[in-house]
Amino acid sequence: MEESPDTFDSAFTKAVDLGNKLAGKDKEADIWDIADGLLAGAVQYWLYSRQPCGDLGCEDCGPISTSEARLAELKRLIGQLAAESEYFHAPTDSNAGRA
Repeated sequence: MEESPDTFDSAFTKAVDLGNKLAGKDKEADIWDIADGLLAGAVQYWLYSRQPCGDLGCEDCGPISTSEARLAELKRLIGQLAAESEYFHAPTDSNAGRA
């Protein structure tokens, strides 16, 4: 299944906006807790959306036909999205080069 770029961008933007809104609403909130909660909700929704249809011959569902296969696909996707993020590398990373 292909996703619409507009749908993906809208969901992405709304998730980031929600995190910022929650952090702005409660200055005492731990932003790691907010991020973990957003991630937990996103994982829950992703797994819900990837339930196989039940047809053992379905080509679309083949790659996600078991819980292990869904987890492997989720890990692959998280790795891809993380690597594409502008925040993946930080100048404060312990392995960042120093001149």
